[in-house]
Amino acid sequence: MNSELLKTISLFSTDKISEERKNVLQPMIAYVQEKLTAQETIRLHFICTHNSRRSHLGQIWAQTMAYHFGIHHVYCYSGGTEATAMFGKVAETLIAQGFQVLQISEGNNPVYAIKYAANEIPIICFSKKYNDAFNPSAAYAAIVTCNNADDNCPIVFGAEQRIPIKYNDPKAFDGTDLMTTKYAERSLEIAQEMFYVFANIKK
Repeated sequence: MNSELLKTISLFSTDKISEERKNVLQPMIAYVQEKLTAQETIRLHFICTHNSRRSHLGQIWAQTMAYHFGIHHVYCYSGGTEATAMFGKVAETLIAQGFQVLQISEGNNPVYAIKYAANEIPIICFSKKYNDAFNPSAAYAAIVTCNNADDNCPIVFGAEQRIPIKYNDPKAFDGTDLMTTKYAERSLEIAQEMFYVFANIKK
């Protein structure tokens, strides 16, 4: 794993998660554990409205933590109720926290390859609707990361389970002096919780 990313992960602890958030995260733990015990593929699909910030961070950190804890056959995806673009500040934040981020296409909705380890397949990120052909159509858990997506997607077709794990949108701080700080905080909050999820999986 990237050395700077390992430094970031070394700051995490399962003790830092509140009891309230542990209860929120428990259905995700149970889903991953059930799939692992049954020796089935684990597909986690993170969904928010625009697929621009929180859902990408969820996808990236969940995939990274599965690797970190040696949980195999985990495949993480992201989508929205509409497609926009992965916001540039997300890429900047991930680089600061130890990821290698490669932009592999231009345009209004660029494609990024996110690398957590030199010899592992990168995580491919671009904005897309949750039911885009790039994403799974069945046998996955829908991890809903924002209120709007939760309200606007009463049914996520193909999902075996729908798990709300909601985060405040760092977009609220765009263009302010707190923007860099708040994006870093949100990324680390999601990372810490994905650390907790996979730390609690019994292999």
